[in-house]
Amino acid sequence: MRRLPPLGTLRAFEAAARHLSFKEAADELGLTPTAISHQVRLLEDYCGEKLFRRRPRPLALSDAGARLFPAIRDGFDVFASALPSLRTEADARPLRVTTTSAFASRWLVPRLSLWREAHAHIALSIIGVDRVVRLDTDEADLAIRYAHSLPRGASREIFRDQFYPVCSPKLLAERPIICRASDLHGYPLIHFDWFANDRTAPNWERWFEMASATDPGARQGCQIALSFREELHAIEAVLAGHGIALCSDVVVADELASGTLVKVLDVALPGYGYYPVYAVDHPRRAVIELFVEWISTATRPTIIARPQTTRVSVR
Repeated sequence: MRRLPPLGTLRAFEAAARHLSFKEAADELGLTPTAISHQVRLLEDYCGEKLFRRRPRPLALSDAGARLFPAIRDGFDVFASALPSLRTEADARPLRVTTTSAFASRWLVPRLSLWREAHAHIALSIIGVDRVVRLDTDEADLAIRYAHSLPRGASREIFRDQFYPVCSPKLLAERPIICRASDLHGYPLIHFDWFANDRTAPNWERWFEMASATDPGARQGCQIALSFREELHAIEAVLAGHGIALCSDVVVADELASGTLVKVLDVALPGYGYYPVYAVDHPRRAVIELFVEWISTATRPTIIARPQTTRVSVR
């Protein structure tokens, strides 16, 4: 094991030897000349040799100091050249962002051109998975968590979604007009799995229960025509015109804005919040906060409403 003196003593000696002045060394290191002198004496005690000739003036290196100075100076020069290269490599590494598969695929990826326009020098690596990626194992730099309330490590919510019954316009063109919740019983309904044991999950059972407050016929229940494990697969089925699903107005924001999908009714279940989570002492915190600010203010499209002749609110 290496036996080395304290780093502070080496820094003080190297600066004093380079300037041949305790005062100039103190100015460089933000210390007092007395503190520099104290550090040098500690190093002299460690070495068992005087490193400077303090009398007569000016300050000069002793024979021992002259032998030690090049080694210490060259060592610090190596550090000084190596550290910026590491910083450059870190800055060039893509910022790793993890979030849910659906949010990554349908909301984030379509907006990445906006990020590139504003910050082309900062590369991104998007990790879209539905498991919780741990940040303390260095799998990602930033997580956009999807949760009911503020998760551990988060400081704020950037936005929150709601779940509406949505479908392709071509499905409505082939069937009777939907005026109230009970009219959905004649349509194929699409379901996708939610978190285990989540009693507040925005599913069809809860939606019909809420809708029955203004439409007693909704109490008849619902029959699921298609069921999927993955949310993305359910959305693809809706886009293909296979039925109606309860979808996040954030995840399918672009489709609602373009009219590719439409809200069947204005009855919505509350969803979840999106929360940025990252280590407060992360070395790339400035870049992370730049991305969080961007995602918080990225353009959110205006939803195109269905014509009033085919869309009646049941609120």
